[in-house]
Amino acid sequence: MQKQLKQLVVSDPTVMMGKPVIVGTRITVELILEKLAAGETPEQILESHPRLTREAIQAALAFIFASTNFSRNMRR
Repeated sequence: MQKQLKQLVVSDPTVMMGKPVIVGTRITVELILEKLAAGETPEQILESHPRLTREAIQAALAFIFASTNFSRNMRR
């Protein structure tokens, strides 16, 4: 499952200035995280972005978690 989640997030310099996005969309990981931080539920996010899936939201969270752990480990 972890491998599947990783395949849902891509970064391409020609799409959204290279920000990580959900594959096949222009929806950034950043946008998903901002909405969650603002208190939106996954269901509300899915309603406002019908091209997203619950797995895509999980992938965004997994992506940022992996990035944060990587950064934290590099500082040690």
